[in-house]
Amino acid sequence: MSTPRLVATDLDGTLVRSDNTVSAYTQRVLAELDRRDVPVVFVTGRPLRWAEDVFDHVGRHGLAVISNGALVWDVAGDRPVAMRGIEPEVGLEVAERIRAAVPGSAFAVETLDGISLEPQYLERHPLPSDSRRAPIAELLGGQPGTILKLMTRHEELGYQEFWDLAAHAVGDLAVITWSSTSAMLEISAAGVTKATTLAVLCEDLGVEAEEVIAFGDMPNDIAMLAWAGTSYAMADAHPTVVEAATYLAPSHDDDGVARVLASVFGLEPAPVVE
Repeated sequence: MSTPRLVATDLDGTLVRSDNTVSAYTQRVLAELDRRDVPVVFVTGRPLRWAEDVFDHVGRHGLAVISNGALVWDVAGDRPVAMRGIEPEVGLEVAERIRAAVPGSAFAVETLDGISLEPQYLERHPLPSDSRRAPIAELLGGQPGTILKLMTRHEELGYQEFWDLAAHAVGDLAVITWSSTSAMLEISAAGVTKATTLAVLCEDLGVEAEEVIAFGDMPNDIAMLAWAGTSYAMADAHPTVVEAATYLAPSHDDDGVARVLASVFGLEPAPVVE
């Protein structure tokens, strides 16, 4: 294959190790690509407040696709470049459809300002001190254009059953995906995925899809991997992701992204572990 002009990589389970770090070797590879003027774009389901933890490694090109495509963030400028959020009335209809089809569903709302949750939504991660708790209709009210994504959890169903029921109820009103090991679904505006937002970003940079190499591990990465000219699923990726990708990379705990990039771009090989 020809040398890619842009690298697009998911974070958790892909670039970031299980201990939530980016290895020294991966950091060196990313820095060298930046020196060679090859943009590395982080494309993640993470909210902005979590993505900021790894922004030091994105390089001077400084672009990240956040919240499954709902936000393009200028890292160097510390500002939004584009937002593709859910309108409040659409978000409310989505929530009502899911709750009618799957009683016991609980919802949370992600905006640039952070996360707000229904009282019954059981978050697995530490919450910011200013997080708000209220019914979904109240959480969605008065926020046109600022809702990056909805999240919904179910404490009794498995993720596949929950996904199937929710997707059937919502239809084409929104995009539903997941990247969690629990029954937590992530909901974006209709037509908004990692792939569609990455495509817009690449068009602005004058980069074609076939010039992109992409990496991922979970179902929310599938659209991006299918769109990119060259795609890698991580060795421990979800089976549907492995099926969608062109190639298989070593696992995220074995610096799989960096190892592939080193081979593709002729960089320093990974150190041998004895």
